[in-house]
Amino acid sequence: MTHAATSSSRATYRLIWRWHFYAGLFCLPFIVWLATTGMIYLFKPQIEPFLERQYAHVTQGPARPASVQVAAALAAVPGTVLNAYELPSSPTAATRVLVGKGAHVTRVFVDPSSAKVLGVVGEDDRFMRVIFYLHGELLLGTKGSMLVELAASWTILMLLSGLYLWWPRGGRLMGTLVPRLNAGGRVFWRDLHAVTGFWISLMALFLLVSGLPWSKSWGGLLQTVRQTYAASAAAPDWTIGSAAERATNRAANTPIADEHAMHHGMAMDHGMAMNTLMGEGPDYAAIDRLVPTVAALALPPPVLIAPPSKLKPTWTARSDTQNRPQRVDVGLDAATGAVTSRTAFADRPLLDRLIGYGVAIHEGQLFAPLNQILGVVTALGLLMLSTSAVVLWWRRRPAGTLGAPPAHAGVRYPALIVAVLVVLGLLLPLLGVTMVLVLLIERWLLRRFPSTRHLLGLSGPPVGRR
Repeated sequence: MTHAATSSSRATYRLIWRWHFYAGLFCLPFIVWLATTGMIYLFKPQIEPFLERQYAHVTQGPARPASVQVAAALAAVPGTVLNAYELPSSPTAATRVLVGKGAHVTRVFVDPSSAKVLGVVGEDDRFMRVIFYLHGELLLGTKGSMLVELAASWTILMLLSGLYLWWPRGGRLMGTLVPRLNAGGRVFWRDLHAVTGFWISLMALFLLVSGLPWSKSWGGLLQTVRQTYAASAAAPDWTIGSAAERATNRAANTPIADEHAMHHGMAMDHGMAMNTLMGEGPDYAAIDRLVPTVAALALPPPVLIAPPSKLKPTWTARSDTQNRPQRVDVGLDAATGAVTSRTAFADRPLLDRLIGYGVAIHEGQLFAPLNQILGVVTALGLLMLSTSAVVLWWRRRPAGTLGAPPAHAGVRYPALIVAVLVVLGLLLPLLGVTMVLVLLIERWLLRRFPSTRHLLGLSGPPVGRR
C-alpha cells in the first residue's frame, strides 16, 4: 500500500471515528435509559403476576355469570362501558374486567363467586404499562416518541460505525474477539468496549430496528405503506405511540348496536334488554353465551372478549399473548355464541407477520426464556459499552476540548461511505435530517469561531477566512 493510500485510509478512519463520537455523545444517555427500562419490560410475564399475586387465589366457590361480574365492574367505575372481559387464568383467580370511558381504560378485579369488586386500577397506571411508556416515549407522548426514534436512529449509526472501527486490520485475535483483560489501563477499557460491541451488535441492531414500528414518525410511515400495499383489510397488530392507543381506546369505548343484541330470545336478561331499549346502556347479556365458546377454543392467554364498538362492529375475542405469532382473533355471533370468523397470525399480511416476529423477539417472548436471557445479555452489553465509552473518553480527553477525534481540512468522504450514509438517511429520515444539520452547523457555523474550532477539534482556517 502506498503512503498516499495509507494516509487516505487513516483519514477515513478518523472521519468515521468522528461520526462515531458524535453519535455516542448524543446517544449514550438514551442507551442507558432504553437498556434499563427494556430489561425490566422483558420480564413482564413474571413481574405482573407477582404484583397482582393477591388476586391469584380469591375464591373456591362456583363463579357467577360473566354478565353479573361485568355489571359489578361497571358499577364500581360509574359512567364507563365494557371494554373487554378477560377469561380468568384459573378457577380460583379474580376476574379481570376492562371498562372504559373516552380514551381511558380501567382494570377492575372481581371475585367471580360473589361478584365483589376487589380492586380498581387505571391501565396506564399499572407498573409495567408505566415502564412501557418510559421505554418508548419517556412519558412525553409524541415528542418523547420522536426523541426515542431519533436516539435509536443515531444508535444504529453508532453501532455500524463502531463495527467499521473494530474491523481487524492486523489479523490478531486478542483485542478483536477476546478482550485483553490483563492489559490494564486504556488497553483494557478499549478491548472491553470494542469486543463487547462486536458480540452484541447484531442483536442490538435487531432490537433497535424491531422497535421502530412503535415510533411516531417511522412507524407512521410504515403503517401508511402497509395500508397502501397490504392485501388484507385487517387492522395492524401494533400501535404507534400513546396517541394512537388513545384513539383506539376511544373507538373501543364507543358502543354500537349489535344486530343480535335485541334478538336473542329467552336467553336475554329482561332488565338489561329494557336498559338498552330505554337508552340506559349497552346490553352485555350475550357474554354469558360467548364465554363457554371462547374458553373451549383454548387460545393462548390472556384472552379478551369485547362487545360491539366503533372499533369492531360485532362481538369478538382475541388472544393478547406477547408471543404474537400465537395470536388469534375470533368473530362471534351474539345470538348463538358461534364462531363466525377466525384470523390467525398466518392469515395476516407478510409485513404484519415480519413485524409480529420482530416485536415478539424485542419483548423477549418468541422463544422464552432463552429470548429473555438474550435480551438481558444485550442490554447489559449496551450498558457496558456506555460505561467503557465514558471511561475511554475521560482518559483521552485533552484539557479544554470535547475530545472529538480531530477533523482534518480537505478530507473527502469515500464514495462507499457516502452511499452508506445516504441509504441510512433515506431509511431513517430523522437520522438523515439531523446528519445534514450536523454537517451544516459544523461547516458553516462552528468553524467561524476559534473557541468552538478548538473545543470540537476542527482544524483548518475558519470558513470564509484565509
